[in-house]
Amino acid sequence: MTPLLNLLFKIGKTKTLEDKVLAIQKGDKQLQDELIDQYKPFIAKSVSQVCKRYISEQDDEFSIGLIAFHESIEKYSTEKGSSLLSFADLIIKRRVIDYIRKESRHQTVHFDHESSHSTEDSNQSKYEVDVSIDEFQRQLEQEHRKDEINHYQSILKQFDLTFQDLVDHSPKHADARENAMRIAHEVIQDTDFKQTLFTKKRLPIKELEKRVEVSRKTIERNRKYIIAICIIMASDYVYLKDYVKGVMGN
Repeated sequence: MTPLLNLLFKIGKTKTLEDKVLAIQKGDKQLQDELIDQYKPFIAKSVSQVCKRYISEQDDEFSIGLIAFHESIEKYSTEKGSSLLSFADLIIKRRVIDYIRKESRHQTVHFDHESSHSTEDSNQSKYEVDVSIDEFQRQLEQEHRKDEINHYQSILKQFDLTFQDLVDHSPKHADARENAMRIAHEVIQDTDFKQTLFTKKRLPIKELEKRVEVSRKTIERNRKYIIAICIIMASDYVYLKDYVKGVMGN
C-alpha cells in the first residue's frame, strides 16, 4: 500500500466508542462533551427504566444519570470485559437508585418532623408511607440485582461460561472455595495476570502456580470457578461483590 493510500485509510478509519473513551481519558474535553450530548437519549432510557416513568432532561434524576455517564467514561477500562454502554448502564442505574433511596429517607424524616403532634389518622398515614417506601426500595434492589446478574451472564458468555458451569464446577468445601477466591484475588491484583485473563480469555495457570501455594492440578480443576470470581472482582458490582466478601470474610 502506498503512503498516500495509507494516509487515506487512516483518515477514513472510524473510531469505535471505546477508542473515543480512551481519547477522552487522555484529555480530549471537546470529544467528551460531544459524546455525552450524543448519548443523552441512552442516559434518559437507563434512568427511565429505574424510575418506571419517562424521564426528560429537566428531571433531577436525569442530572444524576448524566453525572453517572461521565463517571463511567472516567472509570471505563477494556479490562472490565464489557462494552462502555453496558458498563455505563450499570453505573447510571446504581447512582439513580442511590439517589432515590436518599430522597426517600429525606422525605421520611421530613414527614416525621411535620407529624410530631399529629393525630392517630396521621400516624396511620405515616405508617403507610413507611411501608410504601420500604416496598419501593425492595423493588429497586431486586431490579439492581437483576441488572447485575444479566450483565454478569453476558460477560461469562465471553469466556464460554454459563451459570450451569459454575454450579457444576463450584468447589464443594468452604475452604476450597476460599482458596479459589484468593487465587482470583491474586489474578486481579497482578496487572499482567489480569490482562492475560481479559484479553486472551484464559487463566495464566503456569505463572499462577509459581505465585500461590496451590498445585497446578487444583487450579485447573477450579479454573472455571476462579475465572467467574475474577470477573466479579474486576467489575463494578454491588451484590455479587458482597457475596465474595462474605465467603472470604473481608
